[in-house]
Amino acid sequence: MTGGSQAFAAHVVAWQRAHGRCGLPWQGTRDPYRVWVSEIMLQQTQVATVLEYFPRFLRRFPDVKALAAVDLDDVLGLWSGLGYYSRARNLHRCAIAVVQEHGGEFPRSALQLQALPGIGRSTAGAIAAFCFGERVAILDGNVKRVLTRALGFHADLAVAANERALWDQATALLPNRAQAMPGYTQGLMDLGASVCLVRNPNCPICPLRELCVARRQGRPEHFPVKTRKLKRGAESLWLLQAQTAGGAFWLAKRPTPGIWAGLYCLPVFESREALQAKLPRRFHARLRDVPPFTHVLTHKDLHLHPVAAQLPASALAGVEGAWVAADRWAALGLPAPIRTLLSRA
Repeated sequence: MTGGSQAFAAHVVAWQRAHGRCGLPWQGTRDPYRVWVSEIMLQQTQVATVLEYFPRFLRRFPDVKALAAVDLDDVLGLWSGLGYYSRARNLHRCAIAVVQEHGGEFPRSALQLQALPGIGRSTAGAIAAFCFGERVAILDGNVKRVLTRALGFHADLAVAANERALWDQATALLPNRAQAMPGYTQGLMDLGASVCLVRNPNCPICPLRELCVARRQGRPEHFPVKTRKLKRGAESLWLLQAQTAGGAFWLAKRPTPGIWAGLYCLPVFESREALQAKLPRRFHARLRDVPPFTHVLTHKDLHLHPVAAQLPASALAGVEGAWVAADRWAALGLPAPIRTLLSRA
């Protein structure tokens, strides 16, 4: 890269001030609780989706003490549909740790923040930079893309040593002034989200275009380099969609760890035969196959086969779970495909 690190930072800060995002509800605050919640929600989730969940979450849990004081089920219920539920479980664990170990105040350094449950290096850096002005780098997916292109960093990020090297370079590019850290950090995020896109990056309007090695080489889409591909799997599951005449559904909490851990769910079986075997024979004729569908997770495709039946309250004595009335299940933490099924029943 031609030009010094301070020129790089100055371009990012000036661009963010003129063109960056400034109207998001978690911006313009130095409250580490709000920044933390937004950062966790934004992991692998579109901004448009988080805009729906974030205000609702803050209304229910306005501060870290309120979040720490409730049961995990309450958190999962509000998180339902947002996906990646380990984030919600870690959010709750982290809130409890902040209250019990830090008196309800978030630590002020990235190093201390990173020691909390569910807060990785990049999230810790974002909180410390936005809220406390610490000169510390972040390296989420968008920022990796911006930096590897600007630097021409072609080493394979699937190799841990190469990722550490990128962290070192990201740190070397930080602005000298702590006051510039919030704008700089937000600017890198905004560039990755709106200009330095995965495909068809808008190089002509990028503030780093004169410094960017990948643009000069004419191959920005070749960065970042990461050879290790996630191996996808597939699994078929049968769901017992049992309902009473009064509209209650039979639901059970999923075990931890595993798919949908800690969420309430219809009973899950590996085959239709296994599902049928759990019911007394006199109810088998009531079973009705619902059209199957596929639910896509990060690491696998779930081929879901719902089997519906209206049953008397005593029919599921041998199945783990309980009848949950229609006015109660909507507030539970449910996997998105299960919520959709129940809503349509």
